[in-house]
Amino acid sequence: MDVGIFIPIGNNGWLISSTSPQYKPSFDLNKEIVQKAEHYGLDFALSMIKLRGFGGKTEFWDYNLESFTLMAGLAAVTQKIKLYATAATLVMPPAIMARMTTTIDSISHGRFGVNLITGWQRPEYSQMGMWPGDEFFSNRYEYLAEYIQVCKELWSTGRSDFKGEHFQMDDCHMLPKPQADIPIICAGQSAAGMEFSAQHANYNFCFGKGLNTPTAFAPTAQRLKQVADNIGRKVGSVVLIMVIADETDELAMAKWERYKAGKDQDALDWMTTQGAVDKKSGKDTNVRDMTDPTSAVNLNMGTLVGSFASVAAMLDEIDTVEGCEGVLLTFDDFIQGMDDYGQKIQPLMKSRQHIIASKCEQVA
Repeated sequence: MDVGIFIPIGNNGWLISSTSPQYKPSFDLNKEIVQKAEHYGLDFALSMIKLRGFGGKTEFWDYNLESFTLMAGLAAVTQKIKLYATAATLVMPPAIMARMTTTIDSISHGRFGVNLITGWQRPEYSQMGMWPGDEFFSNRYEYLAEYIQVCKELWSTGRSDFKGEHFQMDDCHMLPKPQADIPIICAGQSAAGMEFSAQHANYNFCFGKGLNTPTAFAPTAQRLKQVADNIGRKVGSVVLIMVIADETDELAMAKWERYKAGKDQDALDWMTTQGAVDKKSGKDTNVRDMTDPTSAVNLNMGTLVGSFASVAAMLDEIDTVEGCEGVLLTFDDFIQGMDDYGQKIQPLMKSRQHIIASKCEQVA
């Protein structure tokens, strides 16, 4: 099982709380996190894109860096870890995104991939005059299918003359071509989104579920496997999990309770309102049910709270889920969390002993 880090490109990471660690995003912060991840043998780092936050007293995600330029910088200061940027496809024409990808592929020497999103929060785009209308909710995956077809033609041949409903290329040229295949991640959980991932992606990004229930996402992974099997492709699930760890289960749980007590209700209400606008296509990964009081504070993502040993055991459980090829980690405190994972959690994981063995060989 691959392990990756979902880097905090937005302020306060993924905790919508006034009692969690408070910080603004910066290149230096994310460089330190990704270099630690590389040092500890993590396989990949992924950055999201958010063009408008949720406000509230914590100004949640009102501060955000841009994904492609951030990952270009990180590509230049890393050597081995794979890097994924997120393409906001409504504001990045496919030929431009394809060329940006090829550029970062060159900087990283073939370590770069792309996470494709359609866009679900209307104010992100309407604030710039770039929202195509609410009919986009019902045809966004048709749009995305054309988008990625143009990109793949350019990456593979250097040319595209694609003619579709949403994009029309006129003998479009793009050289150089990338030196490595560009892996694609998508985050679709609706029927249309999962069908898109099965057709076009290498991995499908899904949310874990519940508190200390590491395999609760298994039905989602199985559903993706069935859809992909039906069309003769293999597409792995990558599950998003937050880790809140400490020396004992009790200390870790005390932190979790403190974060929940400080939840920023105004920011949560904003997200709920925006998610409810899409009434046509079914809920996807980014559109969460914020009514669950047990974990709305971190977007109701799957959450592992416990001692270092408890978290290691639960992460190993994730590796038993059929179709799961990776876990994408977030932490309450990313700097401390990376060190705790690398020094105290990963060494206890049966599924990561190959990393421990490799590091021992390097020392020897």
